[in-house]
Amino acid sequence: MNGEPLLQVRDLRKRFGGVQAVFDVGFELRRGEFLGVIGPNGSGKTTLVNLITGFVKPDAGQVLLKGRNITGKMPYTIAGFGIARTFQMVRLFYNLPAYKNLIIPLCSSRFKKLRGGRYGERDDVAIELLDDMGFERDSLVPYKVAGSLPHGYLKRLDLARALALRPEVLILDELFSGMSMSEVASTLPLLEKFNQEGLAIMMIEHRLKELFRVVDRVMVLNFGIKITEGSPAEVMASEEVKKAYLGIQVELE
Repeated sequence: MNGEPLLQVRDLRKRFGGVQAVFDVGFELRRGEFLGVIGPNGSGKTTLVNLITGFVKPDAGQVLLKGRNITGKMPYTIAGFGIARTFQMVRLFYNLPAYKNLIIPLCSSRFKKLRGGRYGERDDVAIELLDDMGFERDSLVPYKVAGSLPHGYLKRLDLARALALRPEVLILDELFSGMSMSEVASTLPLLEKFNQEGLAIMMIEHRLKELFRVVDRVMVLNFGIKITEGSPAEVMASEEVKKAYLGIQVELE
């Protein structure tokens, strides 16, 4: 991992009415690092992602990407800088074929810049990306209308769309939610591969056993506050974490 922070989050705050959703949350993410973010429902995890990616503007604090202040920028601007995300509730073009959902990111100025000013055959690139996600290039699945696909395929399509931007930071919001065990098992090696190639990944997940197989460290939120950060074993040994999860015990093996 590169020693210089790629993403820096400093003392972010966000209040919705009388609810303090995120309070003074800060962390750093380096190139090739895999950070897991966990916490009970309502602990501020998705709000934190929305603050980083520009879908919600913070009341205070900063987000820096490679030293550039991107706090409060529009989501498309932040995506252009190199931060891509998936959504807890998948947002796709359900009336288009699956592979056509990748055309917009493949038409982006970021993709063109990274391709040396050439777009190439976008349909072929889209099919290749979906093949990596397990969409069976030689089957009809990539060509089916997205709305007709099972939920697990939709989650992987959302992942492929984020990866089409060729981001430097990938933020995953409950990617494994609704996936079968076989779908999760086939997706984990892909995440590890991209991570080993230098992609920085931040992943919110409730399926802790699967999450702990791939992350370098874990950050825990509760009531919008970061209560601890460390290795999976260190985090799950924390008394504060045990209280936050109401005594839930997690098997690491």
